[in-house]
Amino acid sequence: MTPQEIQAALEAIIYAADEPATLDQIAHALGVEKVEARAGLDLLVAAYQTDDRGIEVRKVAGGWKFYTKAQHHDVVRKFIKSLQPPLRLTMPALETLAVIAYKQPVTVPEINEIRGVNVGGVIKTLLEKRLITTAGRKEVIGRPILYRTSKQFMMRFGLSDLDELPSLKEFEQLAQAALDSDAGIAPTEPEDIAAAPAAAPESLEAAAILESGETNDLAELGEDTPDESPAEPRAAAAGSSEQS
Repeated sequence: MTPQEIQAALEAIIYAADEPATLDQIAHALGVEKVEARAGLDLLVAAYQTDDRGIEVRKVAGGWKFYTKAQHHDVVRKFIKSLQPPLRLTMPALETLAVIAYKQPVTVPEINEIRGVNVGGVIKTLLEKRLITTAGRKEVIGRPILYRTSKQFMMRFGLSDLDELPSLKEFEQLAQAALDSDAGIAPTEPEDIAAAPAAAPESLEAAAILESGETNDLAELGEDTPDESPAEPRAAAAGSSEQS
């Protein structure tokens, strides 16, 4: 195959693929060596960098995929919103996702301890939206399930690997942009209210500690929090505060 033929075939493969096309998949499909396939990819990426193109070929989640360019995000967002509702997450779900992203793989009890609330319902939501996935079981008593971010997470946030995770503040801004700006933050659901701490939000503070690597004594973030089901006493405290 000539370089031009390889480039055209690459364009067709990446366009047709639902998931990012990996170098191994591309080389196998074309029947060429990976070095030759990579050279064709570099040419294709460069061809889409010109200003007269509205899309680009970007490496994400270990493969290559077409994305709209940043300068066209506003008009594309309006178009997508006219077709279907955007993916929306509550703030508790977004904060739990941040904890998983920066501490993965992590178990539900560990997330509960960090956030100071019961996150069982939020974990279910994140699994249903395919933003996280299971990563085996931790070899401790009870062998709890480990969770990590998924390929869908990498694709939605435009990351090629976890080393590209931004700072916590940048992650929050990136999340709002990826989830259709402010419209992507869904109203807190009743089950989230029941699980929310009565005091000022502490989950972002906990995640900030995670980001800095200072993970000692994380239990102190949830002061006087019982070992089991910490959400219940906090919800009760919130209720008594409202009555007074």
